[in-house]
Amino acid sequence: MAIKSHENSIGAWAFLIGVILAVLIGLSTTIIPNPTVIRYSGQIYGILVLLGLVIGFVNVPEKDSQTFLWAGTALVIVSKFGMDSVRGSLIGIMVGDAVSAVFAALLALFVPATIVSALKTVFSISKI
Repeated sequence: MAIKSHENSIGAWAFLIGVILAVLIGLSTTIIPNPTVIRYSGQIYGILVLLGLVIGFVNVPEKDSQTFLWAGTALVIVSKFGMDSVRGSLIGIMVGDAVSAVFAALLALFVPATIVSALKTVFSISKI
């Protein structure tokens, strides 16, 4: 039986919960419009931002920060451009709005995580 490290379990759970929540929120606002979710969307996106901050502070060890920054930056850029292009190219079949909403929720999660990780990296580099 393999021994698992528990040093990063809070960040890993925040990451997993955040990604699942982002996908569910994105889908629930478009495919199956839930009035409760739509009414509290500001608070729900706030939770995604808080989970993103937890991911940035806790989940990214210093040795993996460069990899996370590259992947996070690529995800943020592709999600932002994907929101606009998917919405415009899949008009009328409702898939574009759903994918765009999922991208928006993922942006709310990954932008704070990437910014915090970038700031941590900059501060670690500037240590004298």
